[in-house]
Amino acid sequence: MQTMAPPQPAVTRRPHLAALGALMGAVTAAVAIGVAHLVAAFVDPETSPLITVGQAAIDLTPAWLKDFAIRTFGANDKRVLLLGIGAVLLVAAVVIGAIAVRRPDIGGIALVTFGLVGMIATLTRPGAGAADVIPTLAGIGAGAGTFVILRRSLLPSGVDAGDGDATHAVDRGAGAIDRRRFFWTAAGGAAVALVAGGAGRIIARRTAADESRAAVRIPAPGSKAVAPSGVDLDANGLSPFFTPNDRFYRVDTALLVPSVMAEDWGLRIHGMVDHEITLDYGQLLDRSLIERDITLACVSNPVGGSYIGNARWIGAPLKPLLEEAGVHQGADQIVTTSVDGFTVGTPTAVAMDGRDAMLAVAMNGEPLPIAHGFPVRMIVPGLYGYVSATKWISDMELTTFAAFDPYWIKRGWAEQAPIKTESRIDTPRSFAHVAAGTVPIAGIAWAQHRGIDRVEVQIDDGPWMQAELSAQDTVDTWRQWVVRWNATSGEHRVRVRATDGDGAVQTAARAEPFPNGATGLHEIVVRVD
Repeated sequence: MQTMAPPQPAVTRRPHLAALGALMGAVTAAVAIGVAHLVAAFVDPETSPLITVGQAAIDLTPAWLKDFAIRTFGANDKRVLLLGIGAVLLVAAVVIGAIAVRRPDIGGIALVTFGLVGMIATLTRPGAGAADVIPTLAGIGAGAGTFVILRRSLLPSGVDAGDGDATHAVDRGAGAIDRRRFFWTAAGGAAVALVAGGAGRIIARRTAADESRAAVRIPAPGSKAVAPSGVDLDANGLSPFFTPNDRFYRVDTALLVPSVMAEDWGLRIHGMVDHEITLDYGQLLDRSLIERDITLACVSNPVGGSYIGNARWIGAPLKPLLEEAGVHQGADQIVTTSVDGFTVGTPTAVAMDGRDAMLAVAMNGEPLPIAHGFPVRMIVPGLYGYVSATKWISDMELTTFAAFDPYWIKRGWAEQAPIKTESRIDTPRSFAHVAAGTVPIAGIAWAQHRGIDRVEVQIDDGPWMQAELSAQDTVDTWRQWVVRWNATSGEHRVRVRATDGDGAVQTAARAEPFPNGATGLHEIVVRVD
């Protein structure tokens, strides 16, 4: 009778070891990141090494590349950065894993190196403490454990991981490697990474700042904003006069939105002043508050771009606060700092010239959204946000332009950045198909703190047609406009230009946002059927 040999585990030959090692490296990296993210959710979400390394990458990125990212990816720029960092880590982990399957010392060196990078990025954050490296250390520990377990599962039957010949046994493919065991182990590691990372994300979202914001009651302002009738033309496809909070643009350097509780917030006003002032949130709300309609714009906004929004703000006027502090002659710059260390430099003269500069606490009838600066942000009408609109503000120092260069100025952007006269076509969209006949062309125009006096539209190379303007709320808000065009069949080029309250006509000269704001006329192409 023929005797059948018992089934043997599948044998993995040497050429296959690199592929299995690559998977080992990927799972190890995923577990390390997932566990670190979970631990950071309990320590401080901003201490996740993925966030701290990403934040360091933002700070080291040249201005032209940041501008490209904002222009290309819009509100998704930070998500793209994190995905890019994750992709780089994955590729590195795959390559290192393929090597470390035979050279485990290489895997250990790589884990230590990545850990050091994470700790350096964490400890160089503003206000960082020793406890902030706990998530990184936890991630490295979890990664090391995963690496050891996965590599042990790769060892041939009968070879112990502590055996001095283990590396040579793996290298030779001695005995039979149970691939099923390895894949099940790797699947378990991937599940740990997924659960840890997902749980960390959920926990981090449930911040104390959300509960703090929900409990805030904004006092009625002593000076209310009253927009005249007719500020909103209510045309189909036209941006509403007030931008809803969830549609208001967001451009900042924070990978993770700072979580600040109102009861913990404080502001220090110091530097070249007679009297240093400190305020908590309650003291700020006790001041005489004003309500104003103000349009904000980002310097990175390209011609025809969406990084602009109009809202109704409530806040404490900035000028009286500075007068109480007693600003010294020669203090020509106000440097404001966010809780995450981001700095902004604002011309003192502009902040005190009578415009409605404020420390804002509410936006469109509710406490500031967390992503837009809760508990307090600064607003100075007429200046691009990078020199005026500090979110999550925590410090204000009176100094000079000669003494200090804020964040974006160090990266080549202009010190002085008044918002330029601009206009945009909202409807029809570029390359839209419209029916012949009367077609409304509508959009917005802005020249904060100068106002808009006229908007004109040109079809192809024809004469400029004056648009109908909405009522003007204040010189600090945008104005809507509309032209009713008698459209004829064919392809047409449509452009718009505005004239501000000083009589200056919007320039047609094209310029990129860097270093002080884009210029040029917004132009679209439409097809009339």
